[in-house]
Amino acid sequence: MSKLNSLLKVIFYLCNVILILFYLYPASLFGYILYGDLTQQPQISADFLKISSNHFYSFFLLSLLGILSHLNDKKINFLIIYLFLLSIILEMLHLIIPNRAFEASDLFGNILGTIVIFIIYKIWKKI
Repeated sequence: MSKLNSLLKVIFYLCNVILILFYLYPASLFGYILYGDLTQQPQISADFLKISSNHFYSFFLLSLLGILSHLNDKKINFLIIYLFLLSIILEMLHLIIPNRAFEASDLFGNILGTIVIFIIYKIWKKI
């Protein structure tokens, strides 16, 4: 189990770095990779209830990896706070990054992705 846990931690930290780089880059790297256009943002699925689905999926997966890789860790509460703050800070940085724009729907997607995993984790701990 410790090898799997170590692998999950490496994947979590790597995904963390990649997400931060994509967030801070002043254009759409995925748009460039998929369409050859730095200004076009790919859409995984339609947004729901004015919440960005792309941002929800990103933070849902990052939070899931974080929780799974730190299940037996005493710093799990610190991790949850970190993920929640990261979801807010990265979107707020779009206020100052050129060619990027702050959007409330993106912020809500980030926060909701983190909160859903936190709720699932709390329910799992009670069971």
